[in-house]
Amino acid sequence: MDKFSNHIKNILHGFFLAIGTTIAEPSTVLPLIVNYFGGSSMLVGFFAALLRGGAIVVQLFAAFHAQTYQLMLPYLRRVFFIRFLSWFLIGVAIILFGDNHPNLTLASIGLGLFFFSFSAGFAAIYFREIMAKIFSHKFRGKTMAYRQFFSAVGGLLSGALAGWILHTFEAPQSYGLLFIISSFIMAFGYLSFSLVDEPIKENVSKKEKSFKEFLSNSFKLLKADKALQTQITTFLFAYGYLIALPFIILHAQERIDLDGIAIGSLITTQMIGAMISNFLWGKLSGSGRNRLTAKIAITLQIVSILLASNSFSLYEYMVVFFLVGASIDGNRIASSNLILKLAPADKRPVYIALQMNIVSLGMFFSILGGVILHFLSYEVLYSSAIITLLIALFFSFKLKD
Repeated sequence: MDKFSNHIKNILHGFFLAIGTTIAEPSTVLPLIVNYFGGSSMLVGFFAALLRGGAIVVQLFAAFHAQTYQLMLPYLRRVFFIRFLSWFLIGVAIILFGDNHPNLTLASIGLGLFFFSFSAGFAAIYFREIMAKIFSHKFRGKTMAYRQFFSAVGGLLSGALAGWILHTFEAPQSYGLLFIISSFIMAFGYLSFSLVDEPIKENVSKKEKSFKEFLSNSFKLLKADKALQTQITTFLFAYGYLIALPFIILHAQERIDLDGIAIGSLITTQMIGAMISNFLWGKLSGSGRNRLTAKIAITLQIVSILLASNSFSLYEYMVVFFLVGASIDGNRIASSNLILKLAPADKRPVYIALQMNIVSLGMFFSILGGVILHFLSYEVLYSSAIITLLIALFFSFKLKD
């Protein structure tokens, strides 16, 4: 365990993947793309949820099979190829259809995001199982902090690249180029992680006779494990920031002048927040203090939403996105490490899938946000997000390290 070569490959995967996916960041660029082609606030919320949460429908099914696999990499490599192709074809569709067929363009974006996110349901199970096999618990916190730090560096480069493309090329060509260029960049990350040295797992579970039986056994585990229930509740409501996040950029567009450079600056600021915060998250997680990590991250989310409701300049919005970047990485590290520590080795894919399936429902909070904004106001939108995050903060005090 804890091989330096695997540590480097994990970091490279995060670095290149961040450059690729941040190009269509759901809180900045994606809402502007959807809005450009005539999509409503409800469609913005749906697409943001699709990019983040489309994976949940297959995670338990993936775990049903994965619990018997001795090696995960062969299956993960196939998923990597599907994700690359889906992202690349979104860019092609935007350039081919563009302004002439806006509805077809939006449908193509939605379809591409679905396959990209759907395949991530399999990837998430395989990836976390591999991480548990190749790194010890404390080193895992360290390598994930390094990964997230360099992911933020990649996000910085991505923000600069996105800003330059949006400033240099006219829409919708610029939007198509964002996806095409970034698909090849993220391919380097997929190649890096495909070469990790994965040991054979001897302690595997016997697969149930049917998926129905597997589901029944899985929810029996959930019902019996109070610590797992607390973790799931905490991190489900911690996604409450998504009620407001995809729409902050649209609100900012109404309040201030947002050109390509300004949008790139906000993406960059978010990545700086993620990058700097990982020094703190790595130190806390490396010492086993994941509960404190979750508390701080949720508190930062609440503060960022409060600030967003009262921001009227680019610099104020930069502070908002700085805190958003920091809080997202904190929650990600706490959630991932707590479940891998809690789960027994033979049932690890099941525990991971249970937490991710239920918690990932929170990724669809952006749809709720779209409905709220469509029928009510930004004030109600921000208030709803803060109330949800306060519930998460309450349950975080019940977490166990």
